[in-house]
Amino acid sequence: MYPFARFAKEMLKFRRAPALDPLGVHVSTHRCWPWDLDPWIELNNGRTLTLYDLGRIPMAVRTGMIDTMRQNRWGITVAGNSVRYRRRIRAFQRFTMLSRSLGWDNRFLYMEQSMWRRGECCNHMLLRAAITSENGIVPPARLLDAAGLPSESPALPDWVRDWIAADAARPWPPEVPPLAASDPREDLPA
Repeated sequence: MYPFARFAKEMLKFRRAPALDPLGVHVSTHRCWPWDLDPWIELNNGRTLTLYDLGRIPMAVRTGMIDTMRQNRWGITVAGNSVRYRRRIRAFQRFTMLSRSLGWDNRFLYMEQSMWRRGECCNHMLLRAAITSENGIVPPARLLDAAGLPSESPALPDWVRDWIAADAARPWPPEVPPLAASDPREDLPA
């Protein structure tokens, strides 16, 4: 289940936080609770992605982008991500999350988030998000203009541009591998 109570707590906690530059860093502290664990008694990889919402959404509120999206009836959706896991976060351990936008292109916003414990990075995520409207994707520069913010993106880091290029080369839709005749196929292409 989505952590609605924790989400509400983060939104309340940062409701009066100073405004944040569109490329500023949002810092938040969290705890790994028993319901965040996998069978190995560590923070579940899927839950990690959910917990990143608890940093990313307050960050977007502090930049003024969420208010602008609401005024224009725009939404935001995750359009891809890549995560590296390097250190375990165990039950009841506290960790610090850093969330920031790196820049944008004509379709997506690119953000990075990381979880830290005792001076070591536990995991790191690159995420791209799309601003959406009933007519499709809204260019990020249009969102920034509407928010009264500078709309020119800084140069994206090389590693982000490399990820964008690698992802563009990935086939879509993916090829369906051969399945045994006994496997259910009703949702798959023939």
